This record gives sequence, C-alpha cells and structure tokens, in this order.
Amino acid sequence: MTLLRDIFYIIIITNTILAFYIVFHRRRSVSTTWAWLIILLVFPVIGITLYGFFGRGISQENIFAINKQHHIGLRNVQKSITKAPKKISASDTSNKAKMVVHFFDRNSESPLSKNNHVKLYTDGEQMFHDMINDIENAQQTINVEFYTFYNDDIGNKMLNLLIKKAKEGVKVKLLYDAWGSLGATKAWFDQLNKAGGEVLPFVTSRNMITRYRINYHLHRKIVIVDGKTSWTGGFNVGDQYLGRKKKFGYWRDSQVRIVGSASLLLQERFVMDWNASIQDETQLITFNTLLFPDLDENEIHPGDVATQIISDGPDRDNANMRNGIIKLMFQAKKRLWLQTPYLIPDDAMFATLQTIAMSGVDLRIMIPCKPDHPFIYRATQWYANELSRYGVKIYIYDKGFIHAKTIVVDDDFSTVGSMNQDYRSYDLNFEDVAVFYDKNFTEEVAKSFEQDMQDSTLLTPEMIEQQGRWLRTLQSFSRMLSPIL
Repeated sequence: MTLLRDIFYIIIITNTILAFYIVFHRRRSVSTTWAWLIILLVFPVIGITLYGFFGRGISQENIFAINKQHHIGLRNVQKSITKAPKKISASDTSNKAKMVVHFFDRNSESPLSKNNHVKLYTDGEQMFHDMINDIENAQQTINVEFYTFYNDDIGNKMLNLLIKKAKEGVKVKLLYDAWGSLGATKAWFDQLNKAGGEVLPFVTSRNMITRYRINYHLHRKIVIVDGKTSWTGGFNVGDQYLGRKKKFGYWRDSQVRIVGSASLLLQERFVMDWNASIQDETQLITFNTLLFPDLDENEIHPGDVATQIISDGPDRDNANMRNGIIKLMFQAKKRLWLQTPYLIPDDAMFATLQTIAMSGVDLRIMIPCKPDHPFIYRATQWYANELSRYGVKIYIYDKGFIHAKTIVVDDDFSTVGSMNQDYRSYDLNFEDVAVFYDKNFTEEVAKSFEQDMQDSTLLTPEMIEQQGRWLRTLQSFSRMLSPIL
C-alpha cells in the first residue's frame, strides 16, 4: 500500500509540474491557458495525452510550407479590377467601408474587386444542382477545396463527375482535410488520380497522427471553375448537407456563387493552399492564364457587387480575420445580424457584441436548436444566455440544423463564409470569408435571415430560468473548456 501511495504521489507531482510547464512555456491567451490547465490537472496522464494531440502549436514545418507561398495571381486580379466599369455600388464608396477595405487589404492582402455577380444559396438541393452544372460545363480547370468530402451518395456523385471531367482533359485538382473527411480513404480518392486528376490532403492533415497534431484543419469550402466562376460558404460535400441525415433533419446553410474577378482571389487562395500541401516542389503550381485568365470587359462585370475575399489561419500570430470582422461589426449603427452554428466568442468578440448591443443597435444572433457536438452546444447555450441579458436577441432555429455563417451590417455590408463565431475559427482553422459591400446583396442576406426567423424561437428570460440546474452546470463547465473545444 505504501508503495502504491508513493507511486500515486509521484504521478500527481510529476503531472502537476509538467502541466504548468506545458501550459506556460508557449504564448497563448489567458482563457486558453486556464482551460488546458484544468484539463491537465483534473485528468492526470490522460490530460497530457490529450494535450499532445490537441494542444500543441502548429508545427514549424507546416508554418514554413504555408508562409513561403506567394500571391502569384494578384497581378491579374488588379488588372481585372482596373478594367471594371466606373459605375459601382454606392455603399463601397463610403468612408466607413474604406476603413474596413483598407484593414483587410493591408493585413490579408486582399484587394477589393468591384465587378462581380453574386447569387446566394440557402438550400442544399439547389446549391449542389447548380454547382454540379458549373463543374459539368468546365472547359479548362476545376479546383476544389473542402473540409469535408464524404464517401456517400453526393460525395460519389461529385467525385465521379470530377473523374469524368479529368478524362475529358480538364485539369482537375482536389484538396481536402483528412480529419474532416473521415471515411473517405486515400484509395477512394485515388480514383481521381488514376483518371488524370490530382488529389492532396491539406498540409496540416497529412501524417497528423505521427506528427501528434490533429487540431489544425482546412475549414475552407471553395470551388473555382475556369478561373471565372467560384463558390464559397458553409456547405461541405456530404449527404447531411442535403438534409439526408435523421440526426440533423433539414440542413440550413449559406453558399455564394460568384462570377467575376473575385473568383481570381479564390483561385489564388486555392493555389497557395495547394502549393503548401505539395511534397514534390517540381509539381508546384506557377502562374498561368488557364488559372488566372485575363478577363475581358464583357466577362468581368456581369454584376457590380464589390467583394473582398478574406482568408486566415493559425500560421499567423494575429487573428486578422477576427479583428477585421470586429472592425466591420463596429460599423453597425442600425442593425447587426449574425448566423452561426457555434456561438463561442473569445473575450474580444464577446466584449464587441456586448458593446454593440448596449449601444442600441438591433443585434440578433441565430443558433441551432440541436447539437452536432454536445460540449460545444452547451457552451453555445451559455453564451446565448449571457448575451441575451445584454439585450442581444437570440433566435433558436427550429426547422432543422442551421450551419450558415453570415453577417449583416446595417443595409450596406454582409458576409458569407466558412468562419464560425468560435475560438476554433479564430485561432485553429484555416478559414475564408467573402465580404460584400453592396446594398442589394445585403438586403438579400437580410431577407433570408427574416425568413429563418419564422422558423425560430426567440430566447426569453423565462426560457433561461426554466433550464435545470444540471443543464446550467454543464453549460458552465463547457464554457470553461470553450477555448479548447
């Protein structure tokens, strides 16, 4: 008994020393530090194992691979912007828009393109129908990048179409996150390689187990066809995104189809992600006019929606995307409406939402009625309860599962992208967001929000009061762990 007790004490003391060293030797936010410290101290040995896979920083090898990539396509984007018609949206000439545009361009190297036709999709059936049609009509290049690409009905339909186009001579490339695409094996994807296409796992999801880092994911959802037509937003490739999974029911998401020079910005983002993931440097993509066509004046302005494409990831020290979104939110004078499946804001975003709500702005946030990750949903509930006390109107979407990531600022600005309002999107994932400086498109996003309100329940103080003690305890515990969920 004495020996066992001594061994126990040695394990506890060693675990405690390691916990403090592990947590404090790396620069991170105070909230994340405390969250990991709780895990490491409450769950000896197991906590250290979890930290080994989920808590360590992104590898220097991956950072080098990502950061050495250059913006090879910006020259053609700038050329297309220069050729844009003079008549552009009134909203993007305002001073408040210029400040946001400057922030994103300075920190993310994203120029403002003023010559895009943009269509919003909120239903998976119509979205996949039109996306597949664009891929079917591709003449030269198809570049696809997804967090989730499942081996199921829609996944096989998409993969078989890409195989067909590759056999026709179209240059096809597919980039995916291996962790997000569980069940889609390398052998399954190799069908496209054998047909003449190319498939790669994103750099951070390659050998993720042997490198002991499985917490950094390619969360972007991008498709670019012939350098002219592109898609981005919240939809991944899987049957659940078509509402075919009983667990989720109807799947409500948001995706945009862009025709115009903003597609070149998404193309550039894909090229940089691809080049970071390639292992044979002789196969790196270099500038060519198939990927970055010199769009003539008849092609570059089918619409006049001013658009920026913003991207960010854990390879950067500063959360430029989150900071820019905060800058955008603070432009709100009348309304700020958000949709997000995960409402787990960090301290900076939480303070921003509090401040805006207390300033009299109509601040509404829509979240799901059901979880896809239990702890994450309980943390979302905690923040929803807390924000409602500051005057934020929290709408709980009842029709199914809402996965949309949108923002509406007054009548002027809106965003659609892959970024959730949570720590993971701010600090751990590689994300992209399309920012639109256009009154007409913003009104379209706002109308979709209003339609969703008809299928939602407004969170009230009475509803919060009726939540049981055990649920509130679970919410509080989940909130404490939210920086590492």
